This record gives sequence, structure tokens and C-alpha cells, in this order.
Amino acid sequence: MSKSTHFIGQPLLGQLLSLIDQADVHRISKKHGGEHYVKHFDAWHHLVTMLYAIIMRFDSLREIQLSMTAESRKLSHLGLTKIPKRSTLSDANVRRSEVIFGELYATLYDKHKGVLSSDSRNRGSTPSWLRKLKIMDSTTISLFSNLVFKGVGRNPKRGKKKGGLKVHTIINANEGVPCDVQFTSAATHDHFLLCPSKLNRDDIVALDRAYIDYAKFEEMTQRGTVYVTKMKKSLVFKILDDIIYQDRCGKMALRVQHVVFTKKAKDKNITHHARIITYPDIQKKKLISLLTNDFEMPQQDIIDIYRKRWMIETLFKQLKQNFPLRYFYGESANAIKIQVWCTLIANLLLMLIKRSVRRSWSFSGLATMIRILMMYYVNYKSI
Repeated sequence: MSKSTHFIGQPLLGQLLSLIDQADVHRISKKHGGEHYVKHFDAWHHLVTMLYAIIMRFDSLREIQLSMTAESRKLSHLGLTKIPKRSTLSDANVRRSEVIFGELYATLYDKHKGVLSSDSRNRGSTPSWLRKLKIMDSTTISLFSNLVFKGVGRNPKRGKKKGGLKVHTIINANEGVPCDVQFTSAATHDHFLLCPSKLNRDDIVALDRAYIDYAKFEEMTQRGTVYVTKMKKSLVFKILDDIIYQDRCGKMALRVQHVVFTKKAKDKNITHHARIITYPDIQKKKLISLLTNDFEMPQQDIIDIYRKRWMIETLFKQLKQNFPLRYFYGESANAIKIQVWCTLIANLLLMLIKRSVRRSWSFSGLATMIRILMMYYVNYKSI
């Protein structure tokens, strides 16, 4: 009789943690001074505790302590010899720098990005430009106070104005996880975070219209980087060429315009040539105008590139629906950033699991199943 492959010698949490090199965690923590004056609750204990709490979707420090105490015997086999008290975890979230968790996320991404981009199920139907496509956008996480991160909008007549943390994210379209993340207050405008120097030649970037900046767009053109974004109604430009394509019924199928933007700056005037592609959206029953600096790519490819921008909106929805980003385990800026970084690490680990299992799970279904079986000795490849 053959042995069952559904069970394994460590709980599901241990299998998730096996994707993280414990030596990397200690090396990064020591590099940034995260182990100074630490007796028991080192960076590895801190990371495991945060990942356990985030995947289990706990909302408070009390829930974390009680649940880990109940599972203390199984957790001891994973290297957690001491269950942290509420005050211990709270103090660690204040004292240990969030830069440690940010660098750890970057290390994990560099280590596993080959697995994330090599999905053989979609290899045959992917267009040639997909591997070059980067998607940039931001999402705002509402906070309890306006003191830590400044919120947007007017002060309310009743109650206090809430703050917000804005997470600026870049993803590669063939991977589906963030490759670059920056934090600002919600009041910071998006176009300040658009840095053409970080982009490579032949990269294609799909942007929201909040990133429109003529000077940066011209710099991207000079560097050989292609952008695709949505037009603003208030933009002023001069039309150099205008072509309208009609369908068989005589209706407009496509409109292509060669335009030039001019902006007066202190040092010199900025001139930027671009192409506007306008097409009718049948579902929304309105015209959509896209702006790009590419004049050679087919118009349908430009439209498909901008439609891929919705992948980053799906990612933000995935993070906010499956992880606890409404309640935070600390009130300091450092504690909030640590929780967001650990959420991104948990998301990365679950995406790796999703790519390695045979069954075609939705992300929310897989996250629910892992949360239920977290401390069971079940092989994740069999779920």
C-alpha cells in the first residue's frame, strides 16, 4: 500500500516559511541595527508572528497572543520557542525599522521572480510586448488619525479628519506582484513619484492620468521608454495630423491624432510630441482617448496595453479584501509600514503557492483554504 502524499511532517505555516531564508532575515536585520538590545524576539520571530497574524486576518494584538498561545506546541517546532506578549510585539513594531522588512521583500522578490513570470498555462497566448510592460499606480489605505500621515480633502464638520497612507506600486504585467513600492502620505500627488531614471530603454509603462507631466514624458521619450495613459479633458495641445477610421456602417471605429504639447518652464520651453488614439467603448457607451509617445505600435496594441492596467487595480483589491489593512497593530508610522510590508510578503508567498498547485484556485479561495489549514500537517501541493 502506497503512502499518502496529502500529509507532510510540518504544518502549512512551516511550508510557507520554508520559502524564506532565515539567514537572509538575520543578515538584513543586523545590517540595519534590528538586533540591538534584543534578547528573544529577534527579526525572525517578529516576521513569523506578523505573517501568522496577517494570513489569519487578526485585528488586534490580543487575538494574536491568544491564538499563538493555543498553538504554542506546533509553533515551537518552527523555531518559535517563546510566544510574544502584546507589549513585546507592540514595542518591536515601534523600534525595529520598517526598512528591514522592505529589503526582505525585495530579496524575496528577486529570488522568486522567475517562478512568478514563468506560468506555462499562459505562454502560448501572450503578446510580445507583455514582458516589457510595467504598470504603475497608487492606492490609499485609510488610517485612524491625520497625525501620522496627512489625509486628503476638507476637514469634516463633525468628527476628526482621517489620515491616509498612499502606497505607490509598480508591477510587471507577467508577474502580478509589486516589484517596486514606495510610501507617502495620501496628500502627495502621484506625478511626483514618476521617475524616468528608474525605467529602462524599451520598457512600456501603463499609467493612470494622474501621472501626466510633460517634462517627465519628454524625458521618457528621450530615454526610449514608451508610456500609455488616459487623456485629461483639460489638456491643451496643437493637432499636427488627424485621421479617422470608419467601420462598414460609416461610424467612427478609430481616431488617431499626432499632437504636440508645449509648456513654459523657467529655464526653457518644453515641447512634447505624442499620439492620441480615440476609440468607442461599447459597454460604457462613451469615447476613450489614450495618450502615448509611441508612433509605430499598432493602435489595437496600445488599447490592449492600457486595458492591462486594470491588473494593478485587481492587485489592490486582492490585498485589501484578503488581508487586515483596516486595523493596525500599532499607531506609529513605523508599525503601519511594517504591517503593509508583511502584507506584501504574505501576498508574495501565497502567489508562489498559487503558481505551484495543480488546481486552478482563485486567490481569495486559496487564501481562505490556507487560513483554515494553517496549523494542519497538510501538503500545500495537494490542496
